[in-house]
Amino acid sequence: MQLYEVGGAVRDALLGAPVQDRDWVAVGATPAQLLALGYQPVGKDFPVFLHPVTREEVALARTERKSAPGYHGFVFHAAPDVTLEQDLARRDLTINAMARAADGTLVDPFGGQRDLRAKVLRHVSPAFAEDPVRLLRVARFAARWPDFTVAPETMALLREIVDAGEVDALVAERVWQEIARGLMEPAPRRLFELLRACGALARLLPEVDALWGVPQSPEHHPEVDSGEHVMMVLDMAARLAAPLAVRWACLMHDLGKATTPAELLPRHIGHEQRGVTLARRVAERLRVPVECRELAELTAREHVHLHMSGGLGAAALVRLFERCDALRRPERFGELLQACECDARGRGGRADSAYAPTRRLPPLLAAARAVDTAPVAAAAAAAGARGPAVGAAVRQARERAVAAALATEPGAALPGPAGGGRGATAST
Repeated sequence: MQLYEVGGAVRDALLGAPVQDRDWVAVGATPAQLLALGYQPVGKDFPVFLHPVTREEVALARTERKSAPGYHGFVFHAAPDVTLEQDLARRDLTINAMARAADGTLVDPFGGQRDLRAKVLRHVSPAFAEDPVRLLRVARFAARWPDFTVAPETMALLREIVDAGEVDALVAERVWQEIARGLMEPAPRRLFELLRACGALARLLPEVDALWGVPQSPEHHPEVDSGEHVMMVLDMAARLAAPLAVRWACLMHDLGKATTPAELLPRHIGHEQRGVTLARRVAERLRVPVECRELAELTAREHVHLHMSGGLGAAALVRLFERCDALRRPERFGELLQACECDARGRGGRADSAYAPTRRLPPLLAAARAVDTAPVAAAAAAAGARGPAVGAAVRQARERAVAAALATEPGAALPGPAGGGRGATAST
């Protein structure tokens, strides 16, 4: 039996990047031999074991054969006579089809090191097209390494995967997993640009794909195209190191613009509520986690209101906080603010502009939350108030607190500009 380090750990070491997880292949071994050595079996579809000391994954060298559509449509063969090169041949990209022996010798039968130097993502064999997950992985790698290109012959295979309907057989959980990981890469826009280039975006996220070619008002969107705007918003989310829920909300926030009637273009009146419906549809289809789903819907519904919040008085601000459930969940309101900042700055020429609501709204929310509601409610009840009237008394107390905080703002005595107010950022 011989053990070889394989895959991403070898690739990342050659790139000089931190190695997170190490995977190994056992050549010339049987399950019985590994069990006798203390390895713990964990594989369901094929023999994978945990090393008795390091707990790293060790798989038996194996080959695979396509047996049905989709990610699970494969028959695996693991036996002592399967060679290392045969095992590496079943991998997706040349840069992932390298191995390192115990003495440090690099095994590179498909030119992975060459492609690393050339910064090319290239498939190992025509069998690449048999697994639709590989399309998503290539898109994710493109988002991880913005200076890598996809080999033309590999791009052709990506289109074949789409044309053959293989993408339609992907399970929702795996699609979400790969998209979520791609969103967290340094250049998430490249994930969606590559999916769009090979036709997969229209199959997996048609709501997003439909944004390209939809015009917006150049007054608020110098970049004009709605699809390009969403990509710029993702650029800003990556620049601000936003968490996954914020990045997903950025991707979903303007879906309603693709359904704007032609006679309303380019103003997109009412796109917010249409966007909520579409964001919910996507989340249900891909089984998106609750925290991402909720923030996406909230951002779609409220982003314009936050942009224009500089013109709101105390009563309107309290209503905004209530609609956003900010009084109870201030942390999520902070994520909403970050998503809205990405939207405001993800526009032509505005990447370095300040977004006033991120500075202005948190202290106003803090003032509203600082109100001790128990004595307010007790006093209202003692005065004969019941039910909604008690709630109204609490709201009025919060409005007074927010009004007091507004009065302390610089320039508070000066009226804001019509329709905007202090710190407003217009948006459509």
